[in-house]
Amino acid sequence: MPAAYFDHNATTPLAPAAWEAMRAAYFEQFGNASSIHRQGQAAKALLEAARESVAELLGARPAEIVFTSGGTEADNLAIFGVAHGGHVVTTTIEHPAVLAACAHTNSFTAVPVDLSGVVDPDAIRRAIRPDTRLISVMHANNELGTIQPIKEIGRIAQESGIAFHSDGVQAAGKVDVDVKALGADLYSISGHKLYSPKGMGALYVRKGIKLQPIFYGGRHERGMRAGTENVAGAVGLGRAAQWIVEHGAAERHRQGELRDQLERAILRRIPDTQVNAGNSPRTPNTSNMRFDGIDSDALLIALDLRGFAVSSGSACSSGSTEPSHVLLAIGLSKLEARSSIRFSLGRGNDAQQVEALVGALEESVAHLRRIAPSKIAPKPALAHV
Repeated sequence: MPAAYFDHNATTPLAPAAWEAMRAAYFEQFGNASSIHRQGQAAKALLEAARESVAELLGARPAEIVFTSGGTEADNLAIFGVAHGGHVVTTTIEHPAVLAACAHTNSFTAVPVDLSGVVDPDAIRRAIRPDTRLISVMHANNELGTIQPIKEIGRIAQESGIAFHSDGVQAAGKVDVDVKALGADLYSISGHKLYSPKGMGALYVRKGIKLQPIFYGGRHERGMRAGTENVAGAVGLGRAAQWIVEHGAAERHRQGELRDQLERAILRRIPDTQVNAGNSPRTPNTSNMRFDGIDSDALLIALDLRGFAVSSGSACSSGSTEPSHVLLAIGLSKLEARSSIRFSLGRGNDAQQVEALVGALEESVAHLRRIAPSKIAPKPALAHV
């Protein structure tokens, strides 16, 4: 791991407690959870205990949790499992796991957002058609951290008799989640955003929702997700969920204070900077900031050489020559989007690291503006904290 890791929205390190629980599942309770012998039933017990922990994190019943290979599969299962050739309403700032899946449905409408990075619930209502079968709106945006008005959208969906899915990959663990109170019929999470293993996720499916599987085979996960269950992965996710239930509120508060410290220091010490969607409700660990006159790739490299890991957007879009679709969707120009950096804090960050990051940014930005300025001219900051 780099000296200071500020890219927790891309992935988190595996928590030691999750790994210890997984080791036991790998080496001691290695049976197939579908087998009826003693070893199989021991594995089944671990699987169901993990399901209970994930359900507690989301305010759901254990029977409403379907384990998947990650957030992408959970999103795809929700969309293809419910849309059934009908129309889907979503937003322009969704993760590619949702937008790409919607592009393979019969038809969909992506509702735009403005500079706030928050969708208007009334715009969702207006996009509904007679053939709309699903509304899919993320709970928190992965690049901006903006929290969407999920409760209001859930009420609109319920009033319209339409199923409602929310991609909660960047919200679970960072904000309180109660799927019943939110009005969500389906809710996706991903293990590696929660200090548990990659390749593990879950989909909440409200009791009564009819879900068409996208995998076919055995009757695993109550017929909704065929394939031998990843017991060890589920155990790791369950242990991570348990930690959040017990300690999450205090940790969210701590990260929020660090994020605010980071933003205040950058705005004070580095001219011509601003926080994208900085006045909107956001997850406490996430900040997306623009450094006018800077190309984000050059700044990423400069910071990496100094031992700091940050991001210019979604890790799932890494390698793309196009700027972030999220930043373009909120009205930034291509040059403005390419001058933006995402900082996402986690449990390993502290005030000393934040101060060191600000110092590295201050020196790197000044150097890059002097030797390799981008074509965009610096302008006064518009958003402050």
